[in-house]
Amino acid sequence: VLTDAEKKEVTSLWGKASGHAEEYGAEALERLFLSFPTTKTYFSHMDLSKGSAQVKAHGKRVADALTTAAGHFNDMDSALSALSDLHAHKLRVDPVNFKLLAHCFLVVLARHHPAEFTPSAHAAMDKFLSRVATVLTSKYR
Repeated sequence: VLTDAEKKEVTSLWGKASGHAEEYGAEALERLFLSFPTTKTYFSHMDLSKGSAQVKAHGKRVADALTTAAGHFNDMDSALSALSDLHAHKLRVDPVNFKLLAHCFLVVLARHHPAEFTPSAHAAMDKFLSRVATVLTSKYR
């Protein structure tokens, strides 16, 4: 559970990032595919080249989902329920991939917002992204 101080850190940092949803989401996905090539198997139907319109579009969807989560700290389970169902039952994404993508988002945020990416902001974002990953994998059980 995120504390009020952590929620404030996440809201502040993600508020700066959410205006760059397509850019940051695509960058996080590109980092994911480069660093963890096995994750590409879930996207065999997409053009995964750098700058691809499909990667940008999916990156925006991912970042928009994080914006939704950041707006629903106290009811994240219901806010992300449909996404959890989709990833668990239809797409069957390996749950570890959410943690890998979360790490890539942390790198992207640190790269674009170094002054705001303080140790406390880093810890809060990591906790937030871990919570999102937990919610998204909740339907796997």
